[in-house]
Amino acid sequence: MDRLKLNQNRTPLFDALKEYINTQPTPFHVPGHKQGRGILEFRDYIGEMALKMDVNGMSDLDYFNNPTGVILESEKLYADAFGSEEAFFLVNGTSSGVQAMILSTCQPGDEIIIPRNAHRSTLSGLILSGAKPIYVQPEINQALGIAMGVTTKSILKAIEEHPHAKAVFIINPTYYGYTSDLRKIVELAHRNHMAVLVDEAHGPHMYFHGQFPLTAMAAGADMSAASIHKTGGSLTQSSILLLNGPRIPKDRVRKVLDLMNTSSASYLLMCSLDVARKQLALNGEKMLSHTLEISNWAREEINKINHVYAFGEDLVGAPGCFDFDHTKLGIHVMNLGYTGFEIEDILRKQYNIQVELADVYNILNIISLGDRKEDLERLISALKDISFKNTKRSFENPIPVPSFTESKVYPREAFYSPRKSVKIEASIGMISGETIMAYPPGIPILCMGEVITKEIIAYLKELRSQKCHIQGNTDMTLEYIHILEPSSYPL
Repeated sequence: MDRLKLNQNRTPLFDALKEYINTQPTPFHVPGHKQGRGILEFRDYIGEMALKMDVNGMSDLDYFNNPTGVILESEKLYADAFGSEEAFFLVNGTSSGVQAMILSTCQPGDEIIIPRNAHRSTLSGLILSGAKPIYVQPEINQALGIAMGVTTKSILKAIEEHPHAKAVFIINPTYYGYTSDLRKIVELAHRNHMAVLVDEAHGPHMYFHGQFPLTAMAAGADMSAASIHKTGGSLTQSSILLLNGPRIPKDRVRKVLDLMNTSSASYLLMCSLDVARKQLALNGEKMLSHTLEISNWAREEINKINHVYAFGEDLVGAPGCFDFDHTKLGIHVMNLGYTGFEIEDILRKQYNIQVELADVYNILNIISLGDRKEDLERLISALKDISFKNTKRSFENPIPVPSFTESKVYPREAFYSPRKSVKIEASIGMISGETIMAYPPGIPILCMGEVITKEIIAYLKELRSQKCHIQGNTDMTLEYIHILEPSSYPL
């Protein structure tokens, strides 16, 4: 790639760790398994080398919280590869990066403009920072039952109504692959002296091929958190935080990370980041060309099957759909007469295929660097078989996706407010004391501090009946829900 300035063939941290292992030191440091000798059953299954790589910070391997050596070198290579000024390793997923972005930008009482379909980690960031969310409602595709991006018009309206907000938070892309007009949003925010923070959990691969939507750093955003483990090849839980421009001081970001980060970062995770970056920088364009080819081929083949619909670029131009990431293979299955949850279960139990997520109407498959055409052929064959065998053909009384509700109490205040448990049917009109979401995707259906509506309760009950994995609720049966005590908020 022409824009690269550093030698991306290097893996400083990975090389240093291999050298450490090759010297065969006698370890009197943690971790206590001592290169696997203290946990033989686990070592025999995953392999001795993985446990030899599980080490702790030391002078020749650098220190995660204050890197001055090989970790710092690896982070500089990341900044070069992603077109940012600074980059920071994350070993607690992009959730920690989202929280760090909010804490780096907002103080208690500051306003921040956020799409209501943001990941649960944004709520955690609001609670930790004390910032006040100005929610922007995303566009909802009712036919598919999913939230899309936000429109530039809705962001501009929020900026005009809240001119003192410190930042605008954007998702790029959504879980299902759709993006907002990021460049225009960055221009609007910066013109009004607001920073732009971007959740790119599902978009790190987009930096390495020209056929993907615009990335945060290319659009001029101030910070981005990206899940390298999701679509970039590194190990689960490993992500990167990117920083650009003068609006958010580097020392502020470092202080926030010092506050949040573990002091015992996994060298397995960090080395996987080091190697994943090298692969993306040197071979990403070629590998992603193949990924795009098989993704687009699969979408075309699936759309030849009766009663299923693989949505994609055809929705671009609709409100909230400025662009689309073709590696997100969302499939609408309602016309088969099944919910997405049922199709997920059928694919897993009858065809040994596991999808990324399911909702009432759809399933989602993430196509990434490691996927092969033969894998997609199995999926297509399974969908053909399901369609051929299916006799139901209609979906009776689908539950509509409820509108996002009104926020009455800010997240931090709601988190510390007294609460009580009531029957869920009796909670209509009350203020939720807990945040409830389907996971994945981790987008709250109901946030603490929001008004509970009849539609939300009906939707939650439908999700529970479909055996959807719901998180955040104290009562796993969903017969009861925590509400804020009425005395804790103004009537």
